[in-house]
Formats: sequence, structure tokens, C-alpha cells
Amino acid sequence: MKKIKVGFADRKIEFIDRDVALKQIENFAERGTRFPIVIYGPEGCGKTALFRQAKAVLEEYGYSVVYVNPSGESIEERFSISEELRGLAEELGAYLLKDISSLIEKAVEILYIAIRRGIRRRIAILADDVFQVIGLDKAEILIKSFLNMIEWPSIDYEKIVVLVSSSEGVSRERIGRHTWADIHIMWNMSREGFKQLYEVLSEPKPSFEDVWRITGGNPRILEKLYRADWDIDFVISRMIKEKDIHLWIYSLNSESRDILMDIVDDPDTILYKLYNEKVKKLLKELIEKNLIVSIWDREPRLWIDTPPPEKDLELGIGKYFAWQTPLHREAIRRDLEMYISKQ
Repeated sequence: MKKIKVGFADRKIEFIDRDVALKQIENFAERGTRFPIVIYGPEGCGKTALFRQAKAVLEEYGYSVVYVNPSGESIEERFSISEELRGLAEELGAYLLKDISSLIEKAVEILYIAIRRGIRRRIAILADDVFQVIGLDKAEILIKSFLNMIEWPSIDYEKIVVLVSSSEGVSRERIGRHTWADIHIMWNMSREGFKQLYEVLSEPKPSFEDVWRITGGNPRILEKLYRADWDIDFVISRMIKEKDIHLWIYSLNSESRDILMDIVDDPDTILYKLYNEKVKKLLKELIEKNLIVSIWDREPRLWIDTPPPEKDLELGIGKYFAWQTPLHREAIRRDLEMYISKQ
């Protein structure tokens, strides 16, 4: 299998790890997808890298692929297509579009024309982290349109693959209330794979054990630490500011702050206290802020790649809920302690 090059810490490196996930992508390629596959996971866990590698895998299986990512800095990063489709994209003015909904519509049009013109018989669309940009209501409409594309196509294709990713847990409930998609969860990197990524970075650097304990295997957190010269306090302070954690914690009453500290110690506290309306509200806000993930089942078929351990409180992982990374948990802990110290 051809491994792509991905940007990481000011260098280009070969795609690392995710062997189980790549085998799953190959299975999708062999069978096609009966429903859109929606993949959720922590921010920075590597979904974008996987999707870019998936594009290469699908092309090796004879697919014409369109990859859309609204957060890409360049047009090539926002809209990457198989070589044989470039002429069509230019003909239809796809490279001039900036609105993500219009870009997705144009992507589908390009794939349909490719089939009609006999360019390819297998087509795939990869929509990477699009829900936040288009909004919750449009997210549901988008998934339904992808399902219609699979079930009621206006063209006769051989196989189709539709993959959609999101780090937004709040959209998971909205998508999951329908039967329009197969929902999977993707976690941070395995310890072995993450160590390979860690070894790419030059010395001096903290020990692998220290880095593992603060990142939990999250590639983006690792890169943030590297760019901050391994200043953990700075990275945590930035996260507190970016996620507006400080004002949020100040807005809570004393009972909610006490419950939140219990969740810091063990995220499964959420489950044990869901009878409490304050806990329900806290859970909703923790999910909206992309701090906590619901991980109810370790059944491998529900996951992309391998699920996290059954429980690892050192990394902030419970049986039913988990902090996106240990650093997310530490940001909450420090801000809570700072609030308490000022009282």
C-alpha cells in the first residue's frame, strides 16, 4: 500500500500506524458502503491524516475520489481530487468555490459526470470535518443526501464509498437519531504508533512516558507541545482561553463545580449521577466544548482502528466516558483549582 506524506512539526513524514483502520478502509473499498460512514473522534486524533491516506487507498482500488475539507488552508487542501477528475473540476469551476455546501454539491456533480463519461465506475466522496462549518441542521440534510446518493443514484455506478468525519460530539446525537448513517468512533493513536511519531521529533524533548501521559496519543497535542518548546503550562493556558473555560467555570454554581471536579477524577461520574439535572447540563456543555467523549461500547466493529482501553484513569479514560486527552482534563483541573484558591 502506498503511504502518503503528511505535514507534522515542520516536516513531511510518512503516514504512521492505523493498520487496523487501513484494513477497514480496504474493506469499504472492496464492498462499497451501504450507508454513509460517519466517523467521530477527539480533535486532533488524526482523522484528517486518515482521510488523506484513505483517498490514496481508494484510488489504488480503482476509485475516482473527491476529498473536501473546509479547514484546509489552500484550495488543494480544501478540495483534493483524483488526477483523472482535474479536467472536470476546472471545466465546472470547482476550484473557484469557497462555500463548503456548494463545494460538496459540485463534488457530487463531478463524480456523476465521471461515471456518465465512462471515466470510472467506482466513486468515493470523503467529507472531512464539515459539520461545524455547515451547521447542525444542514449536517442532517447532508447525510440524508449522501444516503440518497447511495440508494437512489441518478447514475449506474459499480461501487460507492462515502466517508464523513467530525470532532463535534454535539452533532452525533442529531445524526444518530436517524437511520441514515453508520456511526463509528476513532480514538487517539495507539501507544506503539504514537511512539513512532514521537521519535520523529528531534532532541531535546521530554521522555516518551511524560509525553504519553499528557497527550494520551493525540498527534495534534504532541505538535502543539513541540511548537511551544514543550511548555505544558503555555499549551494548557492557550486551551483554557480558546475554549473559554475560565468564564464557563466561573458561571457554574458550587455544586456543579464540585461535580466537575469528580468528573476530572473519573469521567464515569457522569453516568453514576445522570439522575442529577446539573450533571446532564454539565455533560451537554462538556460535549459542546469538545472536552468529553461518550465511548459506551468497545465492540471493534463500532470503531475505526482500535478502541481505547476499558479504563485508564491516568489518561482520563473511563468505561463509558473519556476526556478527549489528558491535557483537556488538566485544563479543567487547573482552572477549577485556580478558582478555588481565590475564594
